[in-house]
Amino acid sequence: MAGSLDGEVLRAALVTPSSPWRALEHHATISSTNARAAWLGEPWRVVVADHQSEGRGRLARTWEAPPGTSVAVSATVPVPPEGPAWLPLLAGLAVAEAVEATTGLTANLKWPNDVLLPDDGDRKVCGVLCEVMSGPGDPVVVVGAGINVDQDRAALPVDTATSLTLAGAASVDRNRLVAAYLSRFSSWYAALTGGEAGRLRAAYRGRCGTVGRSVTLSRPNGPDVLGTAESVDDHGRLVIDAAAGRHAWAAGDVTHVRSVG
Repeated sequence: MAGSLDGEVLRAALVTPSSPWRALEHHATISSTNARAAWLGEPWRVVVADHQSEGRGRLARTWEAPPGTSVAVSATVPVPPEGPAWLPLLAGLAVAEAVEATTGLTANLKWPNDVLLPDDGDRKVCGVLCEVMSGPGDPVVVVGAGINVDQDRAALPVDTATSLTLAGAASVDRNRLVAAYLSRFSSWYAALTGGEAGRLRAAYRGRCGTVGRSVTLSRPNGPDVLGTAESVDDHGRLVIDAAAGRHAWAAGDVTHVRSVG
């Protein structure tokens, strides 16, 4: 497959004495990289695939991209002492930085972790799903990311989605993209757990386009919240000033409300 991932190249780049990553599996196709990473159950493992047939996202969403058009990456890490709340945000930040570094495209974030590309109308190019898994040893967090690379419009499930190619990336080196993402992820994880959480929070807030916007927050077990997103607090929650008052929300699906006129 042209442009496919190369496990040997990725292992050489990531599984090194100075890196926390301990092992990497590459699959041409797999049902779910998150499921495989959860089965492995040990921290600092990576599972990558050129195609997955049973991809899962937040709020129980499912999808399948045409073979060869995207990359799926799942990584396992220890649960941070502060808890897992910042890991989804951290992963989105790492993907956005990797996209910029390897394609030259600008990448922004919609809280908590959707990666948007302004070059294609702020459409979504990547989403993140984090799952805490308990097993015989210490619990781990499986952090899954699916990045759209070569889809055309017809191959995308919704109009709000895009791919790196549609946004104008001339040629995408998938190995460089995945290596850049995982390198940035491990660096930000070290900042979160090593006394530099403030630097991580500042970097995330600086890239989060949700802050300052009128938004609708859809919650699985409650009414929608319409208001102005004021900030992302130190716990990773979105602070919204709404008709019922100012409140910090830990979960929900955000829609940016576009102004009319």
